Amino acid sequence: MTRNTPRLCFIGFGEAGQAFASGLRGAGVTAMAAWDILFPQAAGAKLRAAGAEIGVRLGTSAADAIKGSDIVIAAVTAASSLEAAEQAKPHLAGRLYLDVNSVSPGRKQATDRHLAGSARYVDVAVMAPVHPALHQTPVLLAGSHAEAVQSIMQELGMKPSIAGPEIGQAAAIKMVRSVMIKGMEALTQECFLAATRAGVTPQIIASLSKSFPALDWSKIVAYNLERMANHGTRRAAEMEEVADTLRELGIDPHMAEATVQRQRQMGALGKGQDIQDAIEQGGPETLQAISAALGATRRSH
Repeated sequence: MTRNTPRLCFIGFGEAGQAFASGLRGAGVTAMAAWDILFPQAAGAKLRAAGAEIGVRLGTSAADAIKGSDIVIAAVTAASSLEAAEQAKPHLAGRLYLDVNSVSPGRKQATDRHLAGSARYVDVAVMAPVHPALHQTPVLLAGSHAEAVQSIMQELGMKPSIAGPEIGQAAAIKMVRSVMIKGMEALTQECFLAATRAGVTPQIIASLSKSFPALDWSKIVAYNLERMANHGTRRAAEMEEVADTLRELGIDPHMAEATVQRQRQMGALGKGQDIQDAIEQGGPETLQAISAALGATRRSH
């Protein structure tokens, strides 16, 4: 680690913020602070505990967390990205502001305009799950300050690449990619839920394996269902941003909007211990548990 290691502030301390902070702490970064709107609430107990374990100073407000930092990393929910920037704006004083939120290019551009003169804004897109790679998860950078941030990240052992000089270029790549990635998750759930109820799961796996012989469909089903159950609520919010991205491009987001519904549905189911137990057990039991839970949900309405 160089002597010029920057002091970091995380605005939003969920999965992404914790993963980056944990990895950077292991790489020798010691000056880190964080603020999350859940910190003062009972619901923020796990976030506070994670921060204490990692060794991050827990701010009492956004202003307190930003104080003394060089770089602000915004990693909040998609719906809160602009609000978080508004709260941080009076305290940024020209700092680098790395917006890693999963939002549309238009939202990134609007945030950049809002922070003009207050921060050096960088569009950042996280391009893979943050576990197990932590701070070494590949990221894309865009904007006029992208090259400067790339150099800093590389010194910290991170894995940045530059998408382009314009704000929104990194976000566009992530959003358009999500049409396929998260859409495939939703299709997996729908296809294999139907296969389970029809009693033809082995035949469907055999047929798909012939069409796509390089893919292990049993593993794909298990992985996609786990991702949706544990992250479906956040993924649904991201897919709403994907739908906005498509509209910005003049494309009707029919598939993206359907994916929102499937991701949100699975995210809600994933809060149940029975679904978590079934995912842990794996195999046909997972789909059977999901099928039963969805049936119970339908009957209750």
